[in-house]
Amino acid sequence: MFSFIWHSFFFDPVYNTLVFFIDSIPGGDVGLAIVATVLVVKMLLLPISIKAVKTQKVMKELDPKLKAVKEEYKDDKQLQAQKMMELYKEAGMNPFASILLMFIQIPIVIALYFSVSKGGGVPLPSINTDILYPFIPNPDTVSMLMFGVFDIAAKSLPLAVLAGVTMFIQMKLTMPPLPPREEGAELDHKQEFMRSMQLQMKYVMPVLIGFVAYSFSASIALYFVVSNLTAIGQEYWVRKHR
Repeated sequence: MFSFIWHSFFFDPVYNTLVFFIDSIPGGDVGLAIVATVLVVKMLLLPISIKAVKTQKVMKELDPKLKAVKEEYKDDKQLQAQKMMELYKEAGMNPFASILLMFIQIPIVIALYFSVSKGGGVPLPSINTDILYPFIPNPDTVSMLMFGVFDIAAKSLPLAVLAGVTMFIQMKLTMPPLPPREEGAELDHKQEFMRSMQLQMKYVMPVLIGFVAYSFSASIALYFVVSNLTAIGQEYWVRKHR
C-alpha cells in the first residue's frame, strides 16, 4: 500500500516531470529541469500556499483578539479553545493550512532527491525507462552541470548558503514581530517560551535548512532556494492584493 502511494502520487510523477523538462530544456540541463519541476509543484500547491500565507497574515491581525480570549478564559481551557476556533471561523481561515503545506512538501523533496540520486535504481544521468510514462520521451542529452558550473548531484556550498539566506528572508517576512519587553514587568513564562521559540524559528531554521541542503546534494539546495523565493513572492503578492 505504501509503495503504491509513494510511486503513484510522489516518486513517479516527480521523476517523469523532471525527465520531461530534461528533454525539453536545451542541453538537458538537470539543474534547470529541477527549477522547472519545483515551479510546477509550487503551481499545483498554489491554492494551499496562498491559503497558508493568508492564514499567517490573518493570524497577525487576530493576535490581539486571541490574547484577549486567552486572558478572559484562562481558567477554562475547553471554552478558550472553542472561542479561539470561533475567531478563526469568523475570519474564514484554517489555522492548520501551513502545517498541511509542510507535510505535503516533505515527500516531494524526498522524491526529487531520489529522482536525481537513485532514479528508481538508475541514477541520473542515466534514465530509468521502466518508470517513464508512455508520453514522456527519453532525453538524448542529460547534463548534471547546471549552467556548466554546479554539479547537481554533488554538494554545493553556495547553493546551500543561498537556501539558508532565502529561508531567513521568508521567515522574517512571514513571522509576526516580537512584542517589546516592558521594563519592570513580571515575566510570563509562557510568553517567554513562545518568544524563545519564535527566535529559534527565525534564526535556527535557516541554519538547519542550509545544513540539510549542503548535507545531501545541490538538487535539494536548489529545491529550497526556488521554493523559498516562490514563498517570498507569494507573501508580497498577498500583501498587495489582500
